[in-house]
Amino acid sequence: MPSNFKSIGLIVRSDMQARQEKVQPVVTALARHATVGVHCLDFDEPLPGVSNVSLKELVEKSELVISLGGDGTLLTAARALADVDTPLLGINLGRLGFLADVSFDDFESYLDAVMQGRYSVEERFLIEGHFYEDERLISTNVALNDIILHSYESASMIEYEISSGGVLIHIQRSDGVIVTTPTGSTAYALSGGGPIMHPSLNTLAIVPICPHTLSNRPIVLPADQPIEVRLGQDSLPAKVSYDGHSTTIVNHENRVHITRYPKPLTLLHPEDYDYFQVLRAKLYWSANY
Repeated sequence: MPSNFKSIGLIVRSDMQARQEKVQPVVTALARHATVGVHCLDFDEPLPGVSNVSLKELVEKSELVISLGGDGTLLTAARALADVDTPLLGINLGRLGFLADVSFDDFESYLDAVMQGRYSVEERFLIEGHFYEDERLISTNVALNDIILHSYESASMIEYEISSGGVLIHIQRSDGVIVTTPTGSTAYALSGGGPIMHPSLNTLAIVPICPHTLSNRPIVLPADQPIEVRLGQDSLPAKVSYDGHSTTIVNHENRVHITRYPKPLTLLHPEDYDYFQVLRAKLYWSANY
């Protein structure tokens, strides 16, 4: 049955000002179906012939949001949509694209299908990091992929301890540690030797970055069990980042308390979306040599 998307927000990647030929066809195609608002990341000047609205306004007024770029653009859109029910779909201009799974070459046919109500729906959960100094809450941030504690200086290790549900898991020395959702398990955590977790799982994985212990292995935990990360007393300062953004300096007086975010993100996919087909294509599984 036809969809009810009467207003669509388009979020485009930060270098799109130099790629106007990619934006205009998408805006034109969207305008045939609904009113369109466009937000260009990282710069305020509108693209020629395209009005640029704030991200806040776009989220408030859109019944569907589309990201045009790679997974990084979609992650920014996902965090902006964390507290609303607006669905999100991604048109991929990036190189890998585990999340933005509609290719630019196919976007018009897929858009027509979406406006006719032909698409699949998937929910992905986010995580939230609560940043404390002693017992005082300083800030909170959400992430769809991962929350990462990493060394402040690229050529040095840090010491940290991780606990879950009030129970100590381990104390480690490494370049850092990744706490990843199933969605983020095919991102940075994958290159660190972490497990690939199906997005339907209610789990989190703890993946050390270049650990100084040969016996170290990633650990998978229930997502409803809070995880706490803090630096050791003698550790060098570090940084904590959320999907690679909102970086905060960390010392031994701080702790990061990580929980599953209560509101899920709704992703739209093509009708024939197959998670394992995405893995086969992106990771070159079952390739013919």
